[in-house]
Amino acid sequence: MRSNNQKAAGMTLLEVMVALAIFALTGTAIMKAATEHLHGVGVLEELTFATWVANNRLTEIHLESQWPPQNNKKGSQEMAGKTWYWQQKVVETNDKDLRMVEINVSLNERGESPISSVQSFFSKPPPALTQ
Repeated sequence: MRSNNQKAAGMTLLEVMVALAIFALTGTAIMKAATEHLHGVGVLEELTFATWVANNRLTEIHLESQWPPQNNKKGSQEMAGKTWYWQQKVVETNDKDLRMVEINVSLNERGESPISSVQSFFSKPPPALTQ
């Protein structure tokens, strides 16, 4: 038998409920942080692929060797299981032998809300050397 001077060992119902509430709040905060991290990874992945699509298009323009580059051209490219839509805009500069080309990439065909935009400058190729 216990004497009146000894305290009972263990936790009261109130203490258990407070501990469970703390664990629940902590768990919710951890889940929210994990969800935001995963969303950020998805956004970063889209940005990376969109930039690759834009850089691929700029490389194609270099290989075409057309002067000046064609303005307002549109197209699409498959990458990472998605169809990426690009729009090409050519802007004249103060130098008549230099053009800026801007490529906007988005996931919708109308080009709304571009994910990535990449610019590059193209110079007029020198005249062919005669032998």
